[in-house]
Amino acid sequence: MNNLKAMAEVIQKARRLLLCGHVMPDGDSLGSALALGLGLRLLGKEVTIVSSDPIPDLYQFLPGVETVIVGKVPEGDYDLLVAVDFSVQERLGSAPEAMLKKGLPVAVIDHHVNDRPFGHYNYVRTAAAATGEIIMDLLDLLQVDLELDIAINLYTAIVTDTGSFRYENTTSETHAKTARLLACGVPVSRLSNRIFGEQPLVSLKLLEAALGTLEVSPCGQIAWMSISGALIRSVEASDQHIEGLINYPRKIKGVELAIVFRELDEQRVKVSFRSKYQVDVNLLAGKFGGGGHVRASGCTVDGRLAQVKELILKEAKDLFREGSHGRHS
Repeated sequence: MNNLKAMAEVIQKARRLLLCGHVMPDGDSLGSALALGLGLRLLGKEVTIVSSDPIPDLYQFLPGVETVIVGKVPEGDYDLLVAVDFSVQERLGSAPEAMLKKGLPVAVIDHHVNDRPFGHYNYVRTAAAATGEIIMDLLDLLQVDLELDIAINLYTAIVTDTGSFRYENTTSETHAKTARLLACGVPVSRLSNRIFGEQPLVSLKLLEAALGTLEVSPCGQIAWMSISGALIRSVEASDQHIEGLINYPRKIKGVELAIVFRELDEQRVKVSFRSKYQVDVNLLAGKFGGGGHVRASGCTVDGRLAQVKELILKEAKDLFREGSHGRHS
């Protein structure tokens, strides 16, 4: 498919829609799903939004977030499942995945690099800075007015996935779309404080503990932190408090590649990658079954924390040792 007009037609034909973002929801995932849900309800459609994982406290202010059903899919005669901000079935989560077994048609809307999205209908635009940009275009095609609540969700989607417009995925189109949202009355200062300017005390305690694990390679171009389950428990933190930690090793002058290792359990480690200018971390993550973007990507690797670190760091150091990272820019 990969035609947004055709996607709009598919959604327009459905009356009862099930919407979901990916596991461990972030600002783009939640903002996009909520904006689309609010827009479809304005068209008179029955919309149910679900999330396999709890909504992070950070995003509890989003308009409509109280309608998201966590951990289960209510019984219902749905016409279509719309998955936003991911195109790999593994990120669907257990709650909506059961619907696939019932044969429910799936529409995927995403901006991550993936040659084989899992939906029956797929629209993937990797040039978009955020899925929120795509949802905004989709709502235009559906002739939905950008009411303030929709605009707040879309702004959150875009501002979080561009790092407050600091990442290189930010384009002139991104700013043009944001200008439209501001014209709707989006309270930029208040949202900036909510998203970037405030953190619970436990997040700072986790940061303090995580910085104690910070290491830098001899070449000075790779930096990483290791977040064990014991470390998280020691400060009474949870997964939602890990968001943003990877920005700290990335800030180090001279570092090109930042990595955070997060121990999920004794046999699984989530690995997050960020790069500044040269390394295509989507390719690096892809070697371990993951993916994402050129400058931001991740994967989940089976094995103990020490083993996974050794495996990943060897691959990462080989990039710099061979001088091959420049070819991925």
